[in-house]
Amino acid sequence: MIFAVAYVLIATEKVHRVAAALGGAVTVLIIGATDAEHAFFAEDTGVDWNVLFLLLGMMLIVAVLKRTGAFEYLAIWAVKRARGRPFRVMAILVLVTAAASAMLDNVTTVLLVAPVTFLVCERLAVPAAPFLIAEALASNIGGTATLVGDPPNIIIASRGGLTYNDFLIHLAPIIGLLIVVFIALCRVLFRRAFRTDPDRVAKVMALRERDAIRDRRLLIVSLAVLAVVTAAFALHTVVHLEPSIVAIVGGLVLLMLSRLDTGEIVKDVEWPTLVFFAGLFVMIGALVNTGVIGSLSRTLADAVEGRQLLASMVLLWGSAVLSAVVDNIPYVATISPIVADLVAADGTTSGPHVLWWALALGADLGGNATAVGASANVVILGLAERAGKRISFWEFTKYGLIVAAVTVGVCTPYLWLRYFVLN
Repeated sequence: MIFAVAYVLIATEKVHRVAAALGGAVTVLIIGATDAEHAFFAEDTGVDWNVLFLLLGMMLIVAVLKRTGAFEYLAIWAVKRARGRPFRVMAILVLVTAAASAMLDNVTTVLLVAPVTFLVCERLAVPAAPFLIAEALASNIGGTATLVGDPPNIIIASRGGLTYNDFLIHLAPIIGLLIVVFIALCRVLFRRAFRTDPDRVAKVMALRERDAIRDRRLLIVSLAVLAVVTAAFALHTVVHLEPSIVAIVGGLVLLMLSRLDTGEIVKDVEWPTLVFFAGLFVMIGALVNTGVIGSLSRTLADAVEGRQLLASMVLLWGSAVLSAVVDNIPYVATISPIVADLVAADGTTSGPHVLWWALALGADLGGNATAVGASANVVILGLAERAGKRISFWEFTKYGLIVAAVTVGVCTPYLWLRYFVLN
């Protein structure tokens, strides 16, 4: 009930989303739906500190990188490559975002791409909201392709004993197709944003990218740190360091090497977004702690036991629906043990099971449906508000619902054909 009220307040924007999330978190603590130990220290029912410190570390790196002029360079480069045409600009940003999300993770990618987007839209005098929404959606689609691309995939890999190559083999092909479908959707969904001023385009085309770089030494240092962080993300299973540790160490090292004023850098951190995540995690943890999500998951498992095709389809679409309402990270953490039991009961030993891919696709792509369905969505809303380009819950959701429905719909025949017809 408390979660429902907080969700309605966030969706209707009667109060600020941070206040709604914190109010809900305080209320579940007061009534005993959860306690301090579960809320702040439990892995499955508490604040996901890995997510928060990953965000904090990357926000520090972005704050330093912003002072080098690198984002202005990329903005001018993107506009010139697209000949100033807004749809081409969006297509380039979507492709870059999707590819980077597969190599890094979706939250890190939107933190890096959003500053470029603000500058591109300012140069072309086009609204930033459609471009930011498209990037958030692309990050969730692209991140689905790899083990490190989306946090739920890391949980699935751990529970299912899956490798980095397993995700590439089983999910990358369909994600490549979904990116093509998504770019075609962008042409229709955001068509009103593709109008620009020819004079503005001419001015941007006359600029030289190199002139935008303000501090070459700091740029080299920042890119070196970012490269090391990126490599550590990709080698997560080899170096055995959590992405959160890598990110926060990278952020602090870069802050030390930058010789910049720490107080000024810290001001650029999206503290309201971090607080919102903390409140949301506490509320969802209460749902897990009281057995609400577990009951839903067990009901799903009982309904499809022994029928693998039905189980795959219900898991795909059920995960998409539930991940649209609650953040997909705690949802996957809750249902993955149940999926593991279903896989074990099926007795399949010939390789990764279709149920894991149904869960990954449903949870990752379903997170696109609403503004709070995935971490990247929340981060984009926070960045937009800070830049004075506020995106409402429903402005995001009216596009996200369509994209989620279409992409999950495309995955339905993919799972059926690949794992039941052609297997």
